[in-house]
Amino acid sequence: MAELIDERALSKLRWRCRRGLLENDLFVERFFERSEGRITESQAAGMLALMDLADNDLLDLLLRRKEPEGELLRDDVIEVLGLLRTPIAPELQRDDDPGPTRARPVETSPASTPTRH
Repeated sequence: MAELIDERALSKLRWRCRRGLLENDLFVERFFERSEGRITESQAAGMLALMDLADNDLLDLLLRRKEPEGELLRDDVIEVLGLLRTPIAPELQRDDDPGPTRARPVETSPASTPTRH
């Protein structure tokens, strides 16, 4: 059975996972929301390995532009990457959230519409 990390280790992990690129933060935050404190030591090690990457390299992995290779080609990294990449189930999405792949309507008023001269 996999050993879960304690609250202190979870707090440290969350702190270490803060990123400079918003897109990465969104993936990471969703991971922590889903885990609900059920992160194993192996998953924490995989996450820490991913956090050693530069922001753009991490984003390439998260968006499936690249796959793990070299030192990252390990079971713990692959497991965490799979969890990070998992989209939100349709039944869990909010109706008022158009999500990143759906167009958002843009409202214009007559006063804000540019006029041609």
